[in-house]
This record gives sequence, structure tokens and C-alpha cells, in this order.
Amino acid sequence: MSQKVLSSASSQIEAREGTTFRRSQRRIRFRDMLFEGFLHVLLIIGAIIMAGPFLWMFLTSLKDTGQAFSIPITWIPNPFVWSNYSDSLTAMPFGLAYANSAYISLTIVFFTLLTSSLAGYAFARIRFPGRSFLFGLFLATLMIPFQLTIIPLFIIMRDLGWVDTHLALIVPASLFNAVGVFLMRQFIKSLPVELEEAAIVDGANRWTVFWRVVFPLLRAPLSALGIFTFIGQWNSFFYPLIFLSTPELFTVPMMLNQFRGQYAIQWTLVMAGSVIAVVPILIVYLILQRQIIQGIATTGLKA
Repeated sequence: MSQKVLSSASSQIEAREGTTFRRSQRRIRFRDMLFEGFLHVLLIIGAIIMAGPFLWMFLTSLKDTGQAFSIPITWIPNPFVWSNYSDSLTAMPFGLAYANSAYISLTIVFFTLLTSSLAGYAFARIRFPGRSFLFGLFLATLMIPFQLTIIPLFIIMRDLGWVDTHLALIVPASLFNAVGVFLMRQFIKSLPVELEEAAIVDGANRWTVFWRVVFPLLRAPLSALGIFTFIGQWNSFFYPLIFLSTPELFTVPMMLNQFRGQYAIQWTLVMAGSVIAVVPILIVYLILQRQIIQGIATTGLKA
């Protein structure tokens, strides 16, 4: 009889504990769902705030001049003036500016990936005197405002005869990218050294180890670096403004600046040109956003 009582009491205790545990789990899940819902609402609000200027730019590009400056504000164009896009394309040689921007950006991306991966491998794997000091010097350049280096850079480009040529934009940006070197070094240091040691045992030299073993593993950080470099160069305005003066050499931001100067009052055409300029960057990001996130996530901070 006592055993039955003890067994019954034990069963009741276990039942109460199970009920308490389930209630606790439900409270935890409810709290997590509440926090996740709050976080989603916060992110949606932030996304709307960030997308607001782009939406306003797009809507203004479809208005006529009267609607763009009307008070009270006309939010929805009526009617939609689609001819602003054709007018903006014919008013300035946007096709040539697009070609210049694409050529410069893609060339810089190619050489940046090459030089950054080579330098990153050297800093990560090759031991040489002053390696740490030189790498620290690389990182220290990130703290120097580029406005301080523009005068000596202009003097160098002038002495080389590269002012008002695309070489003044391509060569300096292609040969030195401290952020790219840092990303490549950090990722390479996270790779197992045994892979390279096995290749060296098989008779491979440094070049073979890099090209056959290390470089194929750099797809994620190279993709992220390439996308960031392309976006930065496509949107670059300061350096083309300093080095270029021939309209046939202008990039998209420079052409937009000239377009705004000629049509200072017709902001609808300026907005239409801006929308056209944003489209390639938007497409690149939407297609390759997974590579951007993966490249940053897989690039460790190993010392």
C-alpha cells in the first residue's frame, strides 16, 4: 500500500513538474516571438525610412516641373511623365558615361582582387622581416583622410602625363587597397595550414600553392570585395572631378553633375538621370547580396 502511495505521489510530482516546464517553455517561446516581432517592426520602419529618399527620387522623376514644386506637395504624379527618362538620356551622352564607368569599375575590380589576394597571402603566410610593421602601416593608411593625399597624387599623375586620362583613376585604386588586403589576410589566416603543407610536400612552390590551393578558396571574400569595390568606383565623384576635364571621359557621377548644371531648374530630368545611374548598383546588390553577406561572415578577425 505504501509503495502505491509513493508511486502515486511521485506521478503527481512529475506531472506538476511537467506542467510547470511546459508553461515555462511557452512563456519563453512567447517572449522570443514578442521580441522577434518587435525587431521585425523596427527593421521595417528603418527600411521605410532608408527607402524614402529613393522612392521620392523615383516619383519626382515621373513628374513635370509644376508638380515637382507644387505646394501642397503632389505625392503621386498625375499624369506620369515617362518622357523624362528619354529626355535625360538624349540631353547628355549617358551611354558613353555608362561605358566609361563600367570599364573603369570592372578594370579596378579585376586588379584590386589580384593585388589584394597576393598581398593578403604574403602577409598571412610568408614570414619576412618587418611583416607586422608593414601590415600595421597598411592599416594606418585607413586613418588618413584621402583629401590629404590628393595633392601629391595629382602631382604624380601630372608628371606621368596621366591627368585627364582614365589611368589616373585606374592605377592608384588598383595597386593599393588596404581594406582588401586586410580582408584577404584575415580569411587566409583562417584556412588550415595543412592544405598548403600537403601541396609543398608534393613539390609545389609558393606560386603553385597560392594559385592551385589558396586562391580557389577565396571565392566568398573575393566576391564581397569585388562588389564593394565596384559600387565604390561606380559612385566615385571626387577623383573623376579632380583628374578629368574632357566630357568624353566623364563617368556617370560626373555626367550627372554636368547635367544638373545645364538643367538647374528641371529637377525632374536630374532625378530621372539619377534613377538611371542607380539601376546598375541596385541590380548588382539584389543579385549578389548573398555573396556580400557570406564574404563578410566568413572573413574572420584572427590576429
